[in-house]
Amino acid sequence: MGVTAAARTLLLGSAAACVVAAGTLFWQYSARPTSVAFSPPDEDICIVPPARASAAHPYDPASGLAMYDARPVPADARCPVCGMYPARFPKWAAQVIFKDGSAHFFDSPVDLFMFLEEPGRFDAIHTAEDAAAMYVADFSSGTWLDARQAAFVIDSGARGPMRGPDLPAFADLAAAQRFVTEHGGRALAFPEVDRRVMNGLRSSTHSGHTH
Repeated sequence: MGVTAAARTLLLGSAAACVVAAGTLFWQYSARPTSVAFSPPDEDICIVPPARASAAHPYDPASGLAMYDARPVPADARCPVCGMYPARFPKWAAQVIFKDGSAHFFDSPVDLFMFLEEPGRFDAIHTAEDAAAMYVADFSSGTWLDARQAAFVIDSGARGPMRGPDLPAFADLAAAQRFVTEHGGRALAFPEVDRRVMNGLRSSTHSGHTH
């Protein structure tokens, strides 16, 4: 059945109205003040991010921090491995700072180690050799620790941001062992978090996704 001239005119008019409304909404969005603080959504969950590498956050000389100092996690920073907002998980967060001063932030130590295994999957520019400093949050206090000097606990009752097994970090093996006494698991030094350990954690925390 053919479309009458009146119906065709009505459809064209509706389409034009939709275009105008969309343009208005776009202008309103673009004109919003840029000073409004970013707030991650409450339904923050692990996602599979787009199949493109993430840009590292540049160093800000006005921050008052030295180039390789640990930095506060920006509220809008997303983990390059899983897409979550690390600022929401201060006891689990991690970061890597590259020689050029830029940084990636991670929602947990597991994702930091995943990044170090295959950085090219998540960053088109930097390699593991470009890492000038790495930090993990102390699970007890939330303060930043040198990741290479920290101790980690595996197979404990603690569940990370992705609701699965993770690697809570501590200042030394003695602190990690005290956590083990209360929550189970075993303590590992940084070099002991090897590919075999990561294979098991990757399966548990990322449901087998290779992102």
